[in-house]
Amino acid sequence: MSHVLVGYDGGAGSERALRWAVDEARLRHLPLTVCHVWRWPYPITYIDYEGVGIVKRMGEHLLDSGVELAREMAPGLQVTKRLKDGSVYPALVHQGEDADLIVVGSHETGELPIGSTALQLPARARRPVVVVRTAAPRDGRVVVGVDGSPSADAALAFGFEQAALRGWELRAVYGCWEPGAAPDGDLSLFEDEDKLRHACGSILERAVAPWRVKYPYVRVVTELVLRSPREALFEAAGGAALVVVGRRGAGGVEPLALGSTSQALLQNAACTVAVVPRAGE
Repeated sequence: MSHVLVGYDGGAGSERALRWAVDEARLRHLPLTVCHVWRWPYPITYIDYEGVGIVKRMGEHLLDSGVELAREMAPGLQVTKRLKDGSVYPALVHQGEDADLIVVGSHETGELPIGSTALQLPARARRPVVVVRTAAPRDGRVVVGVDGSPSADAALAFGFEQAALRGWELRAVYGCWEPGAAPDGDLSLFEDEDKLRHACGSILERAVAPWRVKYPYVRVVTELVLRSPREALFEAAGGAALVVVGRRGAGGVEPLALGSTSQALLQNAACTVAVVPRAGE
């Protein structure tokens, strides 16, 4: 059954994620699943069964607190709980197989360590992953990275859905100043900015056009920027509520890795970031 899955560990970051997930479940009319993953903190060669029981019960109490908090935030919302043991991101990947999306928390500021769940999960999950750094404002803006690729189209689908659900403006941004952005690999376009703007602007408008038709009530702004995708999106993210990117853009080659722009945003963006896999990934 479809649901919204949120990882909860009791920290401030996971409470922000819980609030976002509660809003998401309420807006989508879906049940919410709160998941806590506990683990024995010592080497497997040292097993104290009484200690393991204590650690597991601590996890159960923490999970119950998260469920209670979610029900306080949205009375009447269907909330279920899942307690798992082991490593966090594989557990959330597995639990999220039938979810509409997965929500996790992150630090409000500062670069994420390479091994953090907020980086590993978006690289492996088959569902959109929202990494929450700030609370969702009442009036906000969704920024979506566009480059004409299937991954960017998946990001547009998710971004328009978010804008429609939350009543936010959508800003589609195409940073085209890199070799991979040239249509058909025509690098000569970089010798004439007008031709580059025309060619890449056409890609941008064609990519957004079907979603304008599907969501006619969403206010949309398109922006072509003669800068790298990373620079363009970081600039657009200032003051945004949410930035949405595909797992990999037009230059992605690794089948199970984040693109460089997606990873940079997850590590350094001040706002919440959603990473969306394309269909079939």
